[in-house]
Amino acid sequence: MTFDEFEEAVRQEIDALPEYVKEELNGGVLVDTAEYLHPQALAQDLYILGTYSNSWIYGKQIVLYYGSFMRTMGGAPFEVIRSQIRDTLRHEFLHHMETRAGLFGKGTLIEEDAQRMMRYYIRHAEKDGEH
Repeated sequence: MTFDEFEEAVRQEIDALPEYVKEELNGGVLVDTAEYLHPQALAQDLYILGTYSNSWIYGKQIVLYYGSFMRTMGGAPFEVIRSQIRDTLRHEFLHHMETRAGLFGKGTLIEEDAQRMMRYYIRHAEKDGEH
């Protein structure tokens, strides 16, 4: 998938969402060419596909990382990548909706993301223990 095809797929997925989901996303949705290795990755195996941020400089903004998508699934069929774009975009919009609702703790995506990181660390510990 080329960068232009990726951008078009992102735009189409955004257009398919209801308008109320996009409200207050004043920084918009950006596509970045970067590969974004997770800062807490234990190996070259944990890339961030998208982020949601809420800052006074950039506003409420979603960024999808084309480089990370290509690094993790570059050889996959178009529809597989498209499906991951959809899932990632919806995940980041859910962060946006939770932030708008003032939800930051138990039962939110923040907690779910922390649990995913814990499972990642456990998998690495188990793999390291096998050697």
